Amino acid sequence: MNLSELSETIQDLELDEEQVAALHERIEAKGLEVSDDCGRNGVEQTKVSNAEVAGVTTDALQLFFNEVRRHPLLTGEEEIELAQAIERGDLQAKERLVNSNLRLVVSIAKKYQGQDLSLLDLIQEGILGLIRASEKFDWRKGYKFSTYATFWIRESIQRGLANKARTIRIPVHIGQRERKIARAEQELAKDLGRPPTDEEVSTATELPLQQVLEVRDAARTVTSLDRPVGEGDETAFGDLLPSDAPPIDEEVEIGLREEALHRAVEKLPDAERKVVKLRYGINGDSPTPLREAGQMLGMSAEGVRKLEKRALERLAQEREIAGLRDAA
Repeated sequence: MNLSELSETIQDLELDEEQVAALHERIEAKGLEVSDDCGRNGVEQTKVSNAEVAGVTTDALQLFFNEVRRHPLLTGEEEIELAQAIERGDLQAKERLVNSNLRLVVSIAKKYQGQDLSLLDLIQEGILGLIRASEKFDWRKGYKFSTYATFWIRESIQRGLANKARTIRIPVHIGQRERKIARAEQELAKDLGRPPTDEEVSTATELPLQQVLEVRDAARTVTSLDRPVGEGDETAFGDLLPSDAPPIDEEVEIGLREEALHRAVEKLPDAERKVVKLRYGINGDSPTPLREAGQMLGMSAEGVRKLEKRALERLAQEREIAGLRDAA
C-alpha cells in the first residue's frame, strides 16, 4: 500500500484524528507495509543532535502535561506556506511546522506506552519522525501535513522500539501484533478485573488464536544472567554458562610466552628491534607492511626485509625462544 492511497482514503472519508489513528492501528496489526510515495525526493538524511531533541521534548512535555499552548495549530494554507519556505532552506519555518505538530507526536506516543520505552523516549523517537516528515513533505500532492507526519511519526517510534527496547530483535510485524495485544490486555484486565485469557485477547484484537500464541512465544522475556539457580540462591545462572575466555593455565602460559618474546626482542640491535616491532606489531599495534615500514624508518622495502631476516635469525638462536618452540 502506498501512502498516497491511504491519504486519499482518509480525505474521502473525512476521518478525524482518532479515526485516522484507529485506521493506522488496523493496518499495523495486519502486518501491512505502507510505502512513502508522497515525500520529496533527493532530501538529505536527517541529522539531529541530542540537544535539539531534548530541547523540543521538554517543550512537548510542558505543552501537553502542563497544558501550555504556546504553538497554535496551523491552517492548511499556513502548512503550505511553511512547506514552501522549508524547501528554500528556511529553518525557522521548519521549527514552526514541527512545534505546531507536537500534539500529534504526544498523542501517538501515548498509544505505545507500556512497551519497554518510557513516554519521554517514545516522544523523542516520534519527534525524529516528525522532523523527517517536515523535510520530506511535498505540499504539491494536496494532502494534509498531519496525515503525512502520522506515517513518519509511527515509523520512527516503531523503529525506536525495535532497536532500543529489546536485547533480541523480533520481526516488525510480530512487534506490531505484540503492541496491539498489550493494549488489548490492559483494556480487558481493566474491564474484567483479572488477566484475560488468550481466547479473549484473540477476540478483542481480531487476531487468530495461533497468532496470539506465536507472539507470546516470540516475545519471551530474556532470562537474566544474575538469576539465582538452585535452592540456596548462591549460584547465578551466568555462572553455569561456559566462558569464552581461555582457561587460567592457558592464560598463564600465553603471558609467559609473551614475556619471553619481549625479552628476546629487546636484546636485538636497535635497527633490527625497530623493524621486528613494526613488522609484527609487538607493541600492540597492527603489523606493518614492508613498504610502509620502510617509509616510517626512512629505508627501502628491501632494506627492511634484510634487517627483518637477520633479526629472525638472531631470535631463532635465543635459548628462551627455542625453549618455547620445543614446548609447543
